[in-house]
Amino acid sequence: MSTPNVEAVKLDELNCWRIRHGQAELLVAQQGAHILSYQLAGQPPLIWLNDEAVFKTGKSIRAGVPVCWPWFGNFARNPQSVQAMRVSNEPPAAHGFVRATDWELGGIEAEGESLKVEFVLPYPEGGFPGWPHQVDLKLSIRLDEQLHISLTSHNRGAETVSISQALHSYFAVSDVRNVQVEGLDGLSYIDTTKDWSTVTQAGDLAFTGETDRIYLNTPAKLSIVDPAWERRIELTSSGSRTAVIWNPWIERAAAFSDMADDGWQRMLCIETANVMDDVVNLVAGASHTLGVSIGSTPL
Repeated sequence: MSTPNVEAVKLDELNCWRIRHGQAELLVAQQGAHILSYQLAGQPPLIWLNDEAVFKTGKSIRAGVPVCWPWFGNFARNPQSVQAMRVSNEPPAAHGFVRATDWELGGIEAEGESLKVEFVLPYPEGGFPGWPHQVDLKLSIRLDEQLHISLTSHNRGAETVSISQALHSYFAVSDVRNVQVEGLDGLSYIDTTKDWSTVTQAGDLAFTGETDRIYLNTPAKLSIVDPAWERRIELTSSGSRTAVIWNPWIERAAAFSDMADDGWQRMLCIETANVMDDVVNLVAGASHTLGVSIGSTPL
């Protein structure tokens, strides 16, 4: 069994850890329990670390795997049950509040041939501002031949709590214009770029413009086929029936101050999610785990 190498590093204002275990290298920030990059020795990265990402206290990071919780995306687009959880007149941040909050490192320990890294979101005295619910949140990362990520919500309060959430994964690709996503044929999706209309997917998904789609009733397994890098990135999800697939393309990327104008070519987001009718309703004492395992195989 190899001994993990753990190095504390600072990226501008953020405390991070670079963790090497076996063939894997993981970079994770304390803020947001945010995985910034992941790759295997001798291979291109699997998780995309944006060259222009900004690492500032309290600012969400456009790269890696942001944790979106307890709502996803535009707050007003969330189901009413999720919106009813919030009691504040302040403008809500997109994707919730935990991705810009410092988490506590619960531990880094070997488990047989794998390595487990655990983060816990501290519960502030008086509860989260504008969201007064007693829900404990834990992010677990396991490294073996794959990257396994799981986000567990536990309701220790007396009332039912409704949440939407996502592991907003940015995958590294050779050129998004030349990759395809397998596993979507025949699925219904909501196309947010076309007035939130519902469409049926025909065949594999290829990319020819801005893409922002919520796929419904998705299978557990999806794949990104990347011929130029001669690999297939395989995603296996759990605790989720929806997948959000996003690429900003040319105009949207150019408007981002924290992404290179051509950065859109090198990334593709497939987000393991609970959104729309797939929201999570946690009764008192209940837990839910949202998870994804990420690996690659040669073509």
